Amino acid sequence: MPIKNYTTKVPATQSVAEIVDALAKHGAVKIQQDYELGKPISVAFMIETPTGLRGLKLPICPNKVKAVLSTQNIKVDFNQAERIAWRILRDWVMAQMAILETEMVSIDQVMLPYMTNNQGKTMYELYNERQLQIGDGQQ
Repeated sequence: MPIKNYTTKVPATQSVAEIVDALAKHGAVKIQQDYELGKPISVAFMIETPTGLRGLKLPICPNKVKAVLSTQNIKVDFNQAERIAWRILRDWVMAQMAILETEMVSIDQVMLPYMTNNQGKTMYELYNERQLQIGDGQQ
C-alpha cells in the first residue's frame, strides 16, 4: 500500500500555510519558513515553555519520500515528493494539535524531538549524534 497522500495535488505552499496557522493558533509566538532554492524546507517556530522560550524546527525530506515511493513501484518527480512530504507533515501537525487540545500533553512535550539548541540542532539530532544520552534502556 502506498504511503499516505501519495496522490495529493495540494501545493506545498498551502500545506505550509496550514501548518503555520495551526502552530499560531496553539501558542507559537514566532514562526519562520526556511527555504532552499526558493522552496520551503522547514518551518521553525518559538513556543513558551515552563523553562522559557524554546525554538523548534519541523523539516521535510522529499528525497526520502521519493525513495520510499520508488520501493513501492510508484514513480513521482521531486515536486510531487515535496507536495507529499508537506502534506504528511501537515497531517502530523494537525494530529499533534488535536492531542494537545485534549490536555493530555503540552506542546513542548509533544514536539520535544524537534526542539532545538542554540546551534539549531534538534533534540533528535543530538540524540542521534550521541550528544544527548538517555541510557541504554535497561532498568
